Amino acid sequence: MSSGLAASRAAGIPAASGQLTIRSLDARAVIAPLARPLRTASGEIPAAPLLLIDVATEEGVTGRAYLFAYTRLMLRALKCLVEDLAPLLGGKPVAPQDRAADCESAFRLLGRQGLLGMALSGIDMALWDALGRALDRPVVALLGGSARPVPAYDSFGLIDLKADAPRLEQSLRQGFRAVKIKLGGGGLADDLRVVREVRGILGPDVALMVDYNQSLSAPEAIRRLQALLPYDLAWVEEPVPAEDLVGHAAVRARRLAPVQTGENWWFAADMARAIAAQACDHAMPDIMKIGGVSGWLKAAALAEAASLPVSSHIFIEASAHVLPVTPGALWLEYLDAAGAILQAPNQVVDGAVAARGPGLGMEWDEATVARYAA
Repeated sequence: MSSGLAASRAAGIPAASGQLTIRSLDARAVIAPLARPLRTASGEIPAAPLLLIDVATEEGVTGRAYLFAYTRLMLRALKCLVEDLAPLLGGKPVAPQDRAADCESAFRLLGRQGLLGMALSGIDMALWDALGRALDRPVVALLGGSARPVPAYDSFGLIDLKADAPRLEQSLRQGFRAVKIKLGGGGLADDLRVVREVRGILGPDVALMVDYNQSLSAPEAIRRLQALLPYDLAWVEEPVPAEDLVGHAAVRARRLAPVQTGENWWFAADMARAIAAQACDHAMPDIMKIGGVSGWLKAAALAEAASLPVSSHIFIEASAHVLPVTPGALWLEYLDAAGAILQAPNQVVDGAVAARGPGLGMEWDEATVARYAA
């Protein structure tokens, strides 16, 4: 019997209903080591600043999720914000869609972007996790899907060819059929050199994506992509600032490489604006910014209507649950931000990642959490 089901039965929760009531919210900040520190054209992330969220219920089941703060400078503010939301949620049922509607109404005048959007998304994920634990089922099953392996791509930062060539070869041995690298750390000549060498390592049959992390203007992105045409790029990600939908549409109109964007969309409304602007060929919602599991479902419906392929952005554990129920699901981004503080990190098997349960399938390694506490 799983720990979630055992706790539910011990507390007298009917196993078939999983009815839960929110008791409290707790948040802890950690700086988790990364297997590969992330270098981008817009900054470096040497370690993962994470906020661990625990939503405790009156029935003894605790839902878990984490947020990725990008910089440790935001951890204290994010922690206070999550904990300050407790009075808005305490005493209410663990019903993620209902709680999301409550929060949308409560913050209508303020708006839900930024740190608040991250906090609300994390709480939503934790609520779904609690439901899955109470019912002893993975979240993907609650959504009507199954825990099938999802094809993943290995996600690299700016490439150091000497250091990263063995790592790229290891990716191939792990069965990855797609790899993403970041560009924009130098000029066009640097991009050409890196892409040529990486394509040579991967061969012609492995998909190669590139990510400029919002570092170019539209004319410069077009110039560089024209030069990169011979290397058969599967997509170019955020070539211009994320909010520049006109710039994204201009790059897309040249048809030099499929345009991928979406990791900086705040809730489904931002996605709708990008679709209306014809800003992308692919969609990459970030489950921490799109509204958690509940927000992802809305975004997936918009993507289906627009015939956009959907890939995930980091958060491999939760993404493995939502992608199997996403029409047009393409790739899961394998960038392991939280593995160092989990008892059993998700593993890549033949280039794919499968969802685990109950809930989102995450258990904190408390000794490691304490070691990396911020």
